Amino acid sequence: MKVSYYPGCTLKTKAKNLEDAAVSSMAALGVDFQELQRWNCCGAVHSLADDDLIHHVAPVRDLVRAMDQGSRQVVTLCSMCYNTLARANLLMRNDEVKRKTINDFMSEETDYHGEVEVVHFLNFLRDTVGWDTLRSRVKASLNGMKVASYYGCTLVRPADVAIEPAGGGKVMNEFIDALGGSPVDFAASTVCCGSYQILAHPEAALEVIGRIIESASSAGAEALILSCPLCEYNLAKKQAELVSSGKISKKLPVYYFTQLLAIALGLGPEASRLDLNEAGSVEFLKAKNFPVESGARA
Repeated sequence: MKVSYYPGCTLKTKAKNLEDAAVSSMAALGVDFQELQRWNCCGAVHSLADDDLIHHVAPVRDLVRAMDQGSRQVVTLCSMCYNTLARANLLMRNDEVKRKTINDFMSEETDYHGEVEVVHFLNFLRDTVGWDTLRSRVKASLNGMKVASYYGCTLVRPADVAIEPAGGGKVMNEFIDALGGSPVDFAASTVCCGSYQILAHPEAALEVIGRIIESASSAGAEALILSCPLCEYNLAKKQAELVSSGKISKKLPVYYFTQLLAIALGLGPEASRLDLNEAGSVEFLKAKNFPVESGARA
């Protein structure tokens, strides 16, 4: 099966562990992720200003690339990319005036009317691969590992592009269950991680990051999974600072959900790319007897 795939910028730089694990896993499942040709940055955020159409050009151009490749569907991994592409797609489908303005501006591109469906990888696994199929291909079960699913903002907001209905909280839990793990619900699963406030107002961001980690830990989670490189930066890479300042009592291993997928499918360390994770996440898996490489960040 061939599937059009949009990677986004960060997956080619700081979040190769999110992408490499997904692409390797899909190859193992007989799915050929075909990266869009000449893709560009999606813009990372969806502009809400009525007169700011220029910021929709970037994601729409990526959708044009998918359409021109003959695709009716494009899959993406990063939750922020998904949100930006999906919302731009709705604008092109539903707003005739803005659609014409954007198409006229992109005079050298094929006119676009929302022909392509934007799908997050979690929904692709559920709806196209199927949990039963995934369950049957697991070679290294998570064996009851208690995993909390962190959605953050952009997988569940706004409602018209959410990967599942508001308050659902099912798709990630179903994913963990299919891999043999034990899903852990926690109150802060959809609380914003602070996003770019970690740069503008770091103390405020660290406060909310600490609450999220403590919420998951208090609910009994041994590990946390997510789908956003910015969330990973805040929730994983800031934990040492949070422990030293007393905002959290202990570190919680954090993984991209695709990494646990690659591990459960029995793929090697070169697929899961744990060398890009924090050291504690590697040590946790080693303690659980999963074969992982030792070269992780301190």
